[in-house]
Amino acid sequence: MSNLNSEKEYRLNLFDFVSTAIRKLPQKIPNLIFGGIPALTQKDTDEQSIGKVLEDNAIRFKHRPAIYFEDKVWSHLQFNEISNQYAHLFHHFGVKKGQVVAVFLENRPEVLFIVAGLSKIGAIASLINSNQKSQVLKHSINQKNDGFYIIGNELKDTFEEVKDSLVSVNGLHVCFGVDDNKKYSFSEDYINVSKVLNKLPKSNFPGVQKIISGTPFAFIFTSGTTGMPKASIQIQRKWISCMYWFGKVNLGLEKEDVIYISIPFYHSNALLIGWSSAAISGAAMAIRRKFSVNEFWKDAIKYQATAFIYIGDICRYLFNAAPSPYDAGHQVKKIIGNGLRPDIWKQFKERFGIEEVYEFYASSEGNMTFTNTLNLDNTVGWCATKYEIVEYDRERGEPILDKNGYLKKVKWGNVGLMIFEISEKYPFPGYINKEDNDKKIFHNVFQKGDMWFNTGDIMRNIGFLHAQFVDREGDTFRWKGENVSTAEVEEVLNAYPSIDCSTVFGVDIPHSDGKAGMAAIKIKEGDDFDWKDFDEYLQTQLPSYAIPVFVRLVNGFEYTSTYKIVKNSLKKDSFHIVDNVWLKKSKNSAYHSLTPLQLKKILEEGL
Repeated sequence: MSNLNSEKEYRLNLFDFVSTAIRKLPQKIPNLIFGGIPALTQKDTDEQSIGKVLEDNAIRFKHRPAIYFEDKVWSHLQFNEISNQYAHLFHHFGVKKGQVVAVFLENRPEVLFIVAGLSKIGAIASLINSNQKSQVLKHSINQKNDGFYIIGNELKDTFEEVKDSLVSVNGLHVCFGVDDNKKYSFSEDYINVSKVLNKLPKSNFPGVQKIISGTPFAFIFTSGTTGMPKASIQIQRKWISCMYWFGKVNLGLEKEDVIYISIPFYHSNALLIGWSSAAISGAAMAIRRKFSVNEFWKDAIKYQATAFIYIGDICRYLFNAAPSPYDAGHQVKKIIGNGLRPDIWKQFKERFGIEEVYEFYASSEGNMTFTNTLNLDNTVGWCATKYEIVEYDRERGEPILDKNGYLKKVKWGNVGLMIFEISEKYPFPGYINKEDNDKKIFHNVFQKGDMWFNTGDIMRNIGFLHAQFVDREGDTFRWKGENVSTAEVEEVLNAYPSIDCSTVFGVDIPHSDGKAGMAAIKIKEGDDFDWKDFDEYLQTQLPSYAIPVFVRLVNGFEYTSTYKIVKNSLKKDSFHIVDNVWLKKSKNSAYHSLTPLQLKKILEEGL
């Protein structure tokens, strides 16, 4: 994982832990009682749902700001009223409880209005990554498709490329999303939402009282460990639990607070945690369409943000930026997210005046959450559900068994694979495709008949029920805040006419969070490989974050007995083997041969 130099840095000190607990627990006890208990005891009842929270907030915090976006502001009353209008709109189109609507927009308030409106019906918003295109986009939409789509004006052309190949159970119902900053032409098969929405009732949708907390309300797509993106099921109870746990127990926002959200709402951090944390107290969200290093602290000052939600890349980008007066001119004191790494943790807090870091660890499809409730440094915190960290052979890619064939728990200070118990008490929501669930479940782990969820993540046991994230295992790596499926990229590479075979993996880059994509490719014999054409092909088939940064040309591959390509030696060589390695440094740059001088610069300064 990291540059941890001493055992003290990754083992919690008894004195520090106890003194911190004594100092901070009294402040947390009221929130633990009024937030922790509801979060951990949520049942599938009709007492709470997303729609009911919004309706209650429309009364309690009526004219207080709920959303800031660019130069606009929506109150809690307006948030609920517009959500009602979307509920009436979808009901008019025939959307019923349990049906799926594909939502393909850039990050803007309409995403929340749509999700909220669908949640009031009991329908499901399939939140499609706005960077997806071509075959990946078609695959994501078709995982569960009832023929209803709402498309952002800005993504119409991308949607048009796959529209005719979509499975449309109830016929093709396509709506434009509203985006007043731009003008677009409308064809007959699109409905301009902005023209019809204001004609619909703002009154509370009558079906909300029948929606129970166990009702699914969204699909969030995750790369999983293999293959194309998988849709993980998000139920309303999970959002409600996050509202109490993150919003009440940990962040403790008040109605005067503003949480800045610059990550997209198709990401669980924004949808489940950022939104719900603001909702419980009537705080406001300041939303940005796309994250910008240069505009981040300017936005924080503009909206008077007191907190923000992050992924590790955001913190790294901010930390690597040149110092400016904006670094200290903001009011942000609390941050929540995952991926803040130990090598910059303390320096990040000091430079930007951050007092509280609520790092957490969770997964969209999983049944667990770690949270740094006590605001300790360099930890994802503790977990209330049953977990274990087990010994894992990273070369072979499998857990280490004891003499009886069971898994072995790691000792204090050591690293291993994180797993979580699956039981009636700790159910596994999983994916909509049950076959994908089977790949994530271990059986007979510590005793016959038990089941455990394999997170695919390497963690360190640092003591006192606390853990530290180390790395991601399997066939997925994280780059620029997104999970990249190696199988997905390999499929695109192998479809290119000049490529005979390929394999993809993530490689470490100094001063960067996550891993950059690297591909090893074997070119067809006698082919005159065209790098410009290859680059243009990748631009049309993959989101920018999934396009390999490095490409290595090889004469052939080593295979296992089951005909899988052996990646270990390729990963070990990484991009350090300069011969036949090509580099694409940024989205707009072309591939060019990596030189020894460039290699030296990357190893010293990063990309």
